[in-house]
Amino acid sequence: MALHLSSACFSAFSGSKVRAVRAVASEQGGVSVKTTDEGKVKLGGSELKVTKLGLGAWSWGDTSYWNNFNWDDRKLKAAKSAFDASIDGGITFFDTAEVYGSRMSFGAISSETLLGRFIKERKERDPDFEVAVATKYAALPWRIGRESVISALKDSLSRLELSCVDLYQLHWPGIWGNEGYIDCLSDSVERGLEKSVGKRLREAYNQLKKRGIPLASNQVNYSLIYRLPEENGVKSTCDELGITLIAYSPLAQGALTGKYTPNNTPTGPRGSIYTPEFMTKLQPLINRIKEIGEGYGKTPTQVVLNWLVAQENVVPIPGARNAEQAQEFAGAVGWTLSNDEVEELRSMASQVKPVVGFPVEKL
Repeated sequence: MALHLSSACFSAFSGSKVRAVRAVASEQGGVSVKTTDEGKVKLGGSELKVTKLGLGAWSWGDTSYWNNFNWDDRKLKAAKSAFDASIDGGITFFDTAEVYGSRMSFGAISSETLLGRFIKERKERDPDFEVAVATKYAALPWRIGRESVISALKDSLSRLELSCVDLYQLHWPGIWGNEGYIDCLSDSVERGLEKSVGKRLREAYNQLKKRGIPLASNQVNYSLIYRLPEENGVKSTCDELGITLIAYSPLAQGALTGKYTPNNTPTGPRGSIYTPEFMTKLQPLINRIKEIGEGYGKTPTQVVLNWLVAQENVVPIPGARNAEQAQEFAGAVGWTLSNDEVEELRSMASQVKPVVGFPVEKL
């Protein structure tokens, strides 16, 4: 079912700080992401252009799920190097959220604060450099009323040290319903606090359309081994309505990189998800990914990300905790897997029973 979404983010766009842009919907179900002259793509019917690959900042400052429950200066410097390496490699789209690294999620320092700091420091060296920043609003049970969204966004902007964000997203569906949140997100566009907003696919698309704001994107868990967006109709609905699908955890939190084996599983909470038993079943697919990559001079990580880009209308946002990872991501674009290879990997992946990539995903 197209509207069966959980732990997802949806976004819409206003082309300027005060004037809404009318969405352009696909009448024949065609894919709406169009490559621009700069090698970027447009998000849905918006005018927001982002790089074909983004960078997720979930792990920055986090100590509840990532970083082995510890954050120190070494990890801070590594995150800063990941940011700079991304910019140097041509990746300028960054995704964060108010809960990442925050006290409410038992983190050490807000991911938004870190991203804002990194942007500021980079601009001191290179005043002309540009980034596209996406963040998210947490629909917490006690947040009731239109002003809750505006207040949260202003707090995010303060942490980011920005006057507006390019993309604002609803992090998860609200317990008390979602219509009010959609109107609040529209309010923030019209007040000039954001260039893009977020909410619940077909219903959200129609509600935002009434206010002249196109629903630009829908962020969900999507990878070669977790293809629920294809199976529940979310991907096809995005394509039909001209909404870009932003894929978080595109590497299955590292399980598809080739780094882990049955004898070397991920640490922390991920270890209870990607168990030795699961990694054993995954090995034939990993081996084939490696073989295909060798033919292109590419790593398994680059092959897996390229597979997602090949699905069209998809912008993956893998997370990078150091410069080496960010540099590797940059090599995932600029080339294309063959159609036969895309389908072969899909067929092999279908033999692996999917796992939920994050515990709250199906709440």
